[in-house]
Amino acid sequence: MIHICKANFTHVQGISKVCSDANWATYRDIYPKDYLESIIREFYNPDRILKEVSSSTKGWGGYFVALENDTVIGAGAGGMISDTSGEIYVLYLSPDRRNEGIGSLLLDAITKQQKEFHATEQWIFVQKGNQKGIPFYEAKGFTLQYEENTDGYISLRYKRQI
Repeated sequence: MIHICKANFTHVQGISKVCSDANWATYRDIYPKDYLESIIREFYNPDRILKEVSSSTKGWGGYFVALENDTVIGAGAGGMISDTSGEIYVLYLSPDRRNEGIGSLLLDAITKQQKEFHATEQWIFVQKGNQKGIPFYEAKGFTLQYEENTDGYISLRYKRQI
């Protein structure tokens, strides 16, 4: 049975592993190895994740985790970027657990939290070429708004009404 809950300090290592593994699985053919390693080192190291599960604000809603037998198999987080706009910052699954509805459960938890903050729309950046994320978000009603070039990489900006 899969359970979704707000993450706490006991989930730090699991979040780090899921996000790191999913980044490799998703981006290994898009980003150079050294760039991907630097992203993982910056955003998915246990010290940073511990800080991020220790506090929650309107702008950073904190991590939600998908647990199976107390093992983290997915992690997601978002926050409010304006009075009525939410953002999905992170949504990753263990690479071998895709297509089981786990991502939908995490997205639902983040969306519920953002609706409590009065969000009426939700945004996300997805890397161009991310054929794991793009079909998922499009199936959830996100539509492409524009492309953005950051450090030579193209990010796609998606939005949906919630």
